[in-house]
Amino acid sequence: MSDVSVLTQGECPANALAWKEIVASYRQPSFWRSVWQIVDTLVPYAALWYLMCRSLSVSYWITLLLVVLAAGFLVRVFIIHHDCGHGSFFKSQKADDIWGFITGALTFTPYYLWRGKHAIHHAASGDLDRRGSGDVWTLTTVKEYLEASRWKRFAYRMVRNPVVLFAVAPLFLFIVAYRFAPAKASKRERHSVYWTNLGVLGMAIVLSSIFGIKAYLLIQLAVIAVSGSAGVWLFYVQHQFEGVDWQRHGRWDYTTAALEGSSFYKLPKVLQWFSGNIGFHHIHHLSPRIPNYNLEKCHKAEPLFQNVPTVTLLASFKSFTFRLWDEQGHKLVGFGHLTTLRKQQTLATRC
Repeated sequence: MSDVSVLTQGECPANALAWKEIVASYRQPSFWRSVWQIVDTLVPYAALWYLMCRSLSVSYWITLLLVVLAAGFLVRVFIIHHDCGHGSFFKSQKADDIWGFITGALTFTPYYLWRGKHAIHHAASGDLDRRGSGDVWTLTTVKEYLEASRWKRFAYRMVRNPVVLFAVAPLFLFIVAYRFAPAKASKRERHSVYWTNLGVLGMAIVLSSIFGIKAYLLIQLAVIAVSGSAGVWLFYVQHQFEGVDWQRHGRWDYTTAALEGSSFYKLPKVLQWFSGNIGFHHIHHLSPRIPNYNLEKCHKAEPLFQNVPTVTLLASFKSFTFRLWDEQGHKLVGFGHLTTLRKQQTLATRC
């Protein structure tokens, strides 16, 4: 076992390099555990769809309660999709691709398009000079926000508004944005968008013919809205939390970015289950090939992995206030920090 305590900024101690050997035994997926996760996720999700449709004739409030539960299972479906994208769910790449497409259709997410963007996120997470793909838009305080045009500052404030970021944006992303392939998308990524659209359309036609189009839309949009918000929140809080370490490219290194730039989101067990252990995000970024059901075991295997920024459910709500990265203070701050900076600059000028 390593006796490493805390990695300092930009450092990668020699004994920290041993993590590659430590995680190796956790990278092997279990066929039966993966199959069981598919069963214990998709079967309840399908059952909840039936119950939600039947509950519409009783009370939409009952339906909405079931929607919250179904959204939890859909987040778990997305974790399977996520693992398939990393090639970590099955030993067979073909099996990963097949289930990646199926779970992608269920979550309205084009498999190959999302996989490509997510790979960029992993390669550049925590690197201030390589932002912009697969992450949440974040500006540095002085250089970017204060020197930006009025329109860009307005747009940024709108995007970072919690209602837009966690309610409007997820619904737009999964319902609208993922229906179109970006201009720079590869042929395979474009085809994944087309095939996913066909899968979504086919699913909509079948469910609408069984339960009615009104019932389908009332349920599907609500489930996507709730699960999308939860998913964006999980992604957001695991990279934007108090004590996070971000660096310019010259000081950035992979190990430190994983262990100090990704949080250990310590959730209650039931939420940990629904989120597929993704709260062990530091382990996931350290080795994306570890299946979600092995992340907790790997975390407990080595003190180095446990001595990382820990964010509890209650403490995570502070992340709502983070809007900008203050390079001078090396921390995330809210917009109120700008007022403090301006006052300090005014006083300095007067003096």
